[in-house]
Amino acid sequence: MDNISQGSSGKNNRKSTKLVVEKIARTVNIKNIKEILGRRKFWLGLGGVGIGSMIIYGGITWLKLKQSLPDIADISSYSRDGTLTIKAADGKIIQQTGPATREKIKLEDIPAPLVQAFIAIEDRRFYQHTGVDYQGVIRALVSNLIARDVVQGGSSITQQLARMVFLDMEQTIWRKLREAMLAWKMERELSKEEILELYLNIVYLGSGAYGVTDAAWVYFSKPVSGLSLAEMATLAGLPPAPSEYSPLVSPEAAKNRRNIVLGVMQEAGLISQQRAEIAIAKPIEVQPSAPKRLIVEAPYFANYIQKELPKYVSQEVIEAGGLTIETTLDRNWQEIGEQVIQDAVDIDGARQRFDQAALVAIETTTGEVKALVGGRDFAESEFNRAIQAQRQPGSTFKSFVYAAAVAAGFPPTDGYRDVPFTVDGYKPKNYGKKYGGWRSMIDSLAYSVNVVAVQVLMDVGFEPVMKLAEDMGIKSEVKATYSMALGTWEVNLLELTNAYATLAAEGKFIGAHGIKRIINQNGQVVYEAYAQPKQVLDRGSAAIVTWMLENVVKYGSGTNAYLYDRPVAGKTGTTEDARDLWFIGYIPQVATGIWLGNDDNKPTWGVSSTAAFNWRQFMKQVVEDIPVKDFPDKPSFYDREPTIEARPVEPKWMRYGKIGPDGRDVNEKNDYDRNY
Repeated sequence: MDNISQGSSGKNNRKSTKLVVEKIARTVNIKNIKEILGRRKFWLGLGGVGIGSMIIYGGITWLKLKQSLPDIADISSYSRDGTLTIKAADGKIIQQTGPATREKIKLEDIPAPLVQAFIAIEDRRFYQHTGVDYQGVIRALVSNLIARDVVQGGSSITQQLARMVFLDMEQTIWRKLREAMLAWKMERELSKEEILELYLNIVYLGSGAYGVTDAAWVYFSKPVSGLSLAEMATLAGLPPAPSEYSPLVSPEAAKNRRNIVLGVMQEAGLISQQRAEIAIAKPIEVQPSAPKRLIVEAPYFANYIQKELPKYVSQEVIEAGGLTIETTLDRNWQEIGEQVIQDAVDIDGARQRFDQAALVAIETTTGEVKALVGGRDFAESEFNRAIQAQRQPGSTFKSFVYAAAVAAGFPPTDGYRDVPFTVDGYKPKNYGKKYGGWRSMIDSLAYSVNVVAVQVLMDVGFEPVMKLAEDMGIKSEVKATYSMALGTWEVNLLELTNAYATLAAEGKFIGAHGIKRIINQNGQVVYEAYAQPKQVLDRGSAAIVTWMLENVVKYGSGTNAYLYDRPVAGKTGTTEDARDLWFIGYIPQVATGIWLGNDDNKPTWGVSSTAAFNWRQFMKQVVEDIPVKDFPDKPSFYDREPTIEARPVEPKWMRYGKIGPDGRDVNEKNDYDRNY
């Protein structure tokens, strides 16, 4: 019933509407309509409304475009998409990937004729216009039509810079409008000199060269200061078509283009006719070199940085590129380290049968990695042994056992039986299977006595040692076994050196890191390292353990690491059959680790004192600029309040053996074991 009512109501409404329309039609006759349409005021008003609407729409569009323009305040630090730039601590670039400018240069350091050449051919009214050169657009159009070639560009240098930095190459009216608006904005906020310097540093000039400095090297193997006028004109002619005008690709086209540039410079009064003719008469002569951005300095360190990067920024940000990584690398230390590692392999390795080595140096107060060498030659092997090789640390792990014992309140003067010894079926053996009968913890660490280290581990407990080692920087898995005391669980060189740096820093752990800051392509800092020291071992215990490790260098197994002008603490380490040779040592300011061995884990004929020797070869050079500093004084060994709770191991059974007059196990043959 309701539906029928609604239908009737609709019909009545339509009928009423029809009557109203007929009445209006009778009132307004055709003659009146013609009179209205024929009036000038009507059309003027209608036109005014249309124009006003267009102005309002245009104004709104302009305002939206203006508001969408990017901030140009940080344009000076711009990097292209897809690039990655890694810098050393001194700001020198050590590696670049992607379309990046390797060497940027100040405008005042660019020869004036080179600057003039670019301005003459690309934007002769550069100093007169405010971003867009309308006269230049018309002139370029006419000149190009007459020459039937691109002899002049229509876009100003400022427009080109805006396009390179902020826009893509899409050919639309909106992109061109944004380009013009950006050019105007840049001219308001930057000086002409700043615009010119940025342009000359990032303009693509072909053959992988970005900027005039890189191009001078790629085409002529020269700095910009060494370029001739003809060579400068060659570079200035490249921007419109870098491949077509490249002297490496088409010398004849490059020569013709160069001569056009010289002619324009003469026409503008920048060079005399005589200079122009001399330069035009010269043949195209190139001396090509690979782009410097392809040259990698400190490749193992750069490799380490690239592997660290995903910890701090997302994969999407890395893939987008434009990142600049400021690192902790000391280029001088790195160069010394690379030479030491090469010499260690070439000289010592030839005699002692090892073919690889690695080095890490860490600043103890900051955790900054100052040098990292992951092998003898990155070109031969990119495997980074400083961070990727998991190797048994041998006796270098004993330092954590003794540190836990000292922190648990054990006086280092406590003595242990240095005799053949078996616990739960495990039988550790000393180097050469020689035993001393009775030794203090001090001497046991200095002479790297294996059986005492295991007994100390038993007294302090597995868990306290494992926990302390982890807190000090050992992040690799270590399991609760008696052999842990002798370093049978694999670690890498970086984490082991970081843990020793904790001792040097008086028990404060600071995570080793190589990245200081990460800056995106707009100059924004997206990550900045902030050292957060954590006291993981009390200062008194750290001082005592450092004093014990000084004895290793003074009269123990690490005497080859001795430095004549300052104190050194450290520990040697050798694994079964001398497969790994270690020395990890430190002064108050720097901790350095050295590893020697073979990638295939074959035994060497070497000894850990060789690692100590190479540690000294590195450190004696880097300490030249480091002031001498003493380690903190050790506290009393006795009546110290424990900071770690000992949790002694309760073995199922344990048995001590006997030694003969020669210090050897009376029940065993005099074969030779090299774990020390």
